[in-house]
Amino acid sequence: MSKAIPSIHDWLKEAKEHPSAPNVGMYLVHNGVVRETAKAKVRHGEENTKPVVGMDFSYDKEKVDAAIAETYNQPGVLYIKVWINEGLLNVGDDIMYVLIGGDIRPHVIDGLQFLVDKIKKECVVEKEIY
Repeated sequence: MSKAIPSIHDWLKEAKEHPSAPNVGMYLVHNGVVRETAKAKVRHGEENTKPVVGMDFSYDKEKVDAAIAETYNQPGVLYIKVWINEGLLNVGDDIMYVLIGGDIRPHVIDGLQFLVDKIKKECVVEKEIY
């Protein structure tokens, strides 16, 4: 069973009330979703993969917290909020939300890519179900 999904509207409202807000010029949101197309097909071009019907998903909170702390060291990154789902997820279910705010667009984009990459490579376990 998946966790309750946060409200991005509420997240943005909270972010804009944060002490960093006067220095933020951009917020970006990432929403990872369970897709039917297998990772092997999307990332490696393996055409003979079966459709995904779900995903068993978990994460290590301490590693996520460390990834967030490391991302704050990226140039211009001023605000971060992360929510990660867990459990048995269906196609279309939300895997994660990441909100990041920073001074200028290139810094925010780079910070978001840095954080999502770290989470995906170092903090989560995702097992596709066929």
